[in-house]
Parts: sequence; structure tokens; C-alpha cells
Amino acid sequence: MGEVERKKMKILCLHGFRTSGSFLKKQISKWDSSIFAHFDMDFPDGIYPAGGKSDIEGIFPGPYFEWFQFNEDFTEYTNLEECINYLCEYITSKGPFDGLLGFSQGATLAALLLGYQAQGKILMDQPKMKLYVSISGSKFREPSICEVAYKEPIKVKSIHFIGEKDWLKLPSEELATAFENPLIISHPQGHTVPRLDEDAVQKLKNWTEEIFLDLFQSKSTPLQSSEDAELGKTKNEEESKTATPSQSVTINGQNVVAINGQSCFSATASSPEQDLVQY
Repeated sequence: MGEVERKKMKILCLHGFRTSGSFLKKQISKWDSSIFAHFDMDFPDGIYPAGGKSDIEGIFPGPYFEWFQFNEDFTEYTNLEECINYLCEYITSKGPFDGLLGFSQGATLAALLLGYQAQGKILMDQPKMKLYVSISGSKFREPSICEVAYKEPIKVKSIHFIGEKDWLKLPSEELATAFENPLIISHPQGHTVPRLDEDAVQKLKNWTEEIFLDLFQSKSTPLQSSEDAELGKTKNEEESKTATPSQSVTINGQNVVAINGQSCFSATASSPEQDLVQY
């Protein structure tokens, strides 16, 4: 058990548009620290200085950065290839990484990296990512990108935070469908890293611990007899036969259910407000 306890999952965390790695770290700090007990989290800054006003000016100190630039319809991108190349080099030199976490532009970019890796376009010399945490992410819309990145369901364990008042609510729901069996957590807030209640914290802890054990259990086999392993296998098979396909999470008094990877949302209109400054 000692070997498992000493290890952590290395997670690359990508911040939102015209913010910074330190700001995302601040946003995430509102979550219970026990959620990240098995995480070693890296918060780099985007490679380009902010090309315009940041929404967090006067709220959080700069400098501010962006990963790439885009047009109003989010169908044309500038410096995207350079950004992908930079992150591939970063992952290769600083990794290997076990997963990605992102907010807004960072979540969108992280999903693209996972899709490209799954299709053998990038990071072919790196281990496959094991997990993905998306907060207000979305898909790219350029057809040539979509045909590769989302060609098949991305087989990475993923969790998607989607705000009922988020101006990216619908694109975030669409991004979740690009993943195999996503866990979807809805919250009543907008374009922000949401605050979590006790039930959501426990769900997240269970989710990360399950992935952690899957990742490192094979390295602790000397502590488990073949008989115990067989009993565990039999137990898991029996549990899987009786397990419900639904997953439920309550946030701020709202009960949210994901059934077979598809979320059940209340019919709430999206808000155009971009309240990512709420940290």
C-alpha cells in the first residue's frame, strides 16, 4: 500500500482566455483540497500575452495570457497549431501526465489534445491520458478539426461541469457527448468554477480515487494474493450486473442525474453573462 500512497496522478491544468495559471489555481482552491489528494497539479501560463482587456482586471493581478486567438463565431483560429506544438513539447518535457483539467478555453483545448492523441495525431510517444476534467469547455467548430478530434468517442474518463446560466451551456453539453460515458455535473451558476456542496465533493473524491486505484493498483500486486484477486474480480463482476447506469450529483441543492452518459437538465435558458470572475 505504501507505494500506492506515495504516488500521485500528474495533471496538467489549462486556464481560461486572458487569465493565467495562477488564476485557475485560485479558482480551483475553492474546492475541498481532499479532492486533489492524489493529484500533482501543474498550472502553466498560456504562451501569448492577452491581446485585449481581461475580464479579471482589477479583480486578480496580471499578467494575463491566452492560448490562441479566434474569430467571433469560433470557426477560425490563429496560433492554434503553435499552441498545440508548445503543449506537446511541454507534456513531453514535464510529463508524463495522467490527465488534463481545463476551464473555458483551457478545457476546449485540453479536449482537443485528448482527441488528437486518441487518433494518433500527437503525443504518440506519451502514455495515453487517463482522465479529463472540463469546466465550461466546448468543441472546436472547424470541420477539419472536428473530423479528427471527435471522430470517435474519446475513451478517457471525463467529468464535465456545466452551468445552467453559462453562456457556453449548450456547447459544454455537446462537448460531453464526444467522450465515452462522461460524468456530467450541472450547477446553477454561470461561466465559472462552481462551488461544490458536500455531496458533490464526495462524488468527485470517489471518482478520482477510483481512477487512482485503476492507474496504480497493478503496481501493488505483490500485496494481493491470486486468490484475493480472483475474489475481487468476481465481486466486481457481480456488482456490475446489478449496478445502475445512472449517476447522481447534488450541487447547491440541485439534484442532477447522468444516465448512460447523458445528462438530465432542467429547462433553464442560457445567460449571455460571462461571470468567470466569480472565484
